[in-house]
Amino acid sequence: MRRREFVALFASAVAWPIAVRAQQKQVRRIGILSQDLQPGLLETFRGQLHKLGYVEGNDVSIELRNAAGHNERLPGLVEELLRLKVDVIVAINTPAAQAAKKATKTIPIVIMRVADPVRSGLVASLARPGGNVTGLSFMPDALGPKGVELLHEIIPKTTRMAALYQGNNTGAVLIVDDVERKGAQIGLKFVRLPVHDENDFANAFETASRARSEALFVMDDGAITERRAQILELAAKHGLPVVSIYRDFAVAGALIAYGPNLNVVYRRAADYVHKLLKGEPAHSLPIEQPVDFDLVINMKTAKQLGLTIPQSVLIRANEIIE
Repeated sequence: MRRREFVALFASAVAWPIAVRAQQKQVRRIGILSQDLQPGLLETFRGQLHKLGYVEGNDVSIELRNAAGHNERLPGLVEELLRLKVDVIVAINTPAAQAAKKATKTIPIVIMRVADPVRSGLVASLARPGGNVTGLSFMPDALGPKGVELLHEIIPKTTRMAALYQGNNTGAVLIVDDVERKGAQIGLKFVRLPVHDENDFANAFETASRARSEALFVMDDGAITERRAQILELAAKHGLPVVSIYRDFAVAGALIAYGPNLNVVYRRAADYVHKLLKGEPAHSLPIEQPVDFDLVINMKTAKQLGLTIPQSVLIRANEIIE
């Protein structure tokens, strides 16, 4: 074989795998960082990605890191995602969002289930977030206070309430702050019940009992939701009607729940990821607030507590559990 022919053959042999690799579709990596994840909602997120044309394992891969209610694990988990060179991070709940923002100023971050990202130090403003953070926000004054108003409408003689929340979740603290402010306007006094681990719950209810609390507001983030059965059992034991934010709590036995429809929130988060993967910068995407809210009333619980739900409240319910 002549030298010229050999060089041409060698060059084509080298170029062929390079051309094949160039034709292969790039798989984009989506990191999900959660304080505590609910699997069904993750499937809602995946389903929306599929509707947008993504095939997991072909177009995108999802790298899940779940702190399972242990916020101290979040910095290490986000560092794992950075080592994997993810293209975007979806941060669920305020502590996860704060950990992600602290860890990177370049990788775009989609936040959701975050209480007031401005007051939480995540963005400059809702309309113009700036930096690498965008996504969806739960404004505190649209969550807990509305549920407390509804409970007071059902039981107008209530004057003392307790607020149960995870003490190291800054987003939960913001919501409880606003709940207390709203409560003061309608004549309610609150006792705060911050919990940090599983051993705190029984003591928290004893504190509520000593304070002669007549109802309980639950700021149900992931760590609280994990103890939902225990919380509802203790509330029943102490005769406390429970108002929460998310539907699942009312389905499980809380008296009422008022808050955003989480399936809609997770679908919208997938929409944000799609925009970022297509090249839109995070700073150009305004923070979105939920417009779909659910009021769920558990009539079985009302009957057990000897309560009559006013018709003025029933007609506003999205769901009534008989």
